[in-house]
Amino acid sequence: MNIGLVLSGGGLRGVAQIGAIKALEEFGVYATHISGSSAGAIVGSLYAYGYGWQEMLQFFKKIQIFDIKKYAFGKPGFIDTEKFYSEFKTYIKKDDFSILKKSLSVTATNILNGKLKAFNSGELIKPVLASAAFPGVFSPVKIGSSYYIDGGALDNFPVKYLKSKCDIIIGVYVNGYKDITINDLKHSYSVFERAFKLKSAKEDYAKFKDCDFVVMPTQLDVYGTFEKTHIDTMFKIGYEATKKALEDNPTVQLKIKFNTIKS
Repeated sequence: MNIGLVLSGGGLRGVAQIGAIKALEEFGVYATHISGSSAGAIVGSLYAYGYGWQEMLQFFKKIQIFDIKKYAFGKPGFIDTEKFYSEFKTYIKKDDFSILKKSLSVTATNILNGKLKAFNSGELIKPVLASAAFPGVFSPVKIGSSYYIDGGALDNFPVKYLKSKCDIIIGVYVNGYKDITINDLKHSYSVFERAFKLKSAKEDYAKFKDCDFVVMPTQLDVYGTFEKTHIDTMFKIGYEATKKALEDNPTVQLKIKFNTIKS
């Protein structure tokens, strides 16, 4: 049986997806196919490579996003996305989709022609970096003759790449939103981030119907896209939300078990 796992973008809130994976595996659910955008592309690539939740969580704790050594010079953006390559290479030893233990698709947006591209073969690290290159903060990544940014700009919940391949599709969405006050918008970046989240969330919610099961931890709404100080809390939120959702939906468990027996 093919089990699909679609992972949304959401910045460092993507750590909650690692908690979700831990809970899914405790219930005996192991994805065979993964589709991810932005943070979901990072989590998806590490998971598809073979890392467990402990190693993935350590990766997010270790990586330094706003490092002066990574500032972009002569590129559009504050942070040079490609300077993260060496850190990813320490985790992904062979830079190629063929090394992965699970099928993986990651999305990125071609900033030149405005089209979404799904990467699932060839070099791996640059497409993952591009998928997570939040516009205005991280510089576009050159792949081939073009340049790519955050996959979430056009599809922050790329479930369509799993629909024809999987018997069951599980979604983990970490980019939800709640009502705020004007005092929550402290600077221009806050306004941009809010607008980006509203646009993607409205489009993404409509795709939930294509999943058999979706986890969307609402407690994540209070954490910013690049807020690193609450990684353990966000991981726990993802774990507990997924565990509760599975416990409250025995029909999903039965469907997985039935398809496992049938296959």
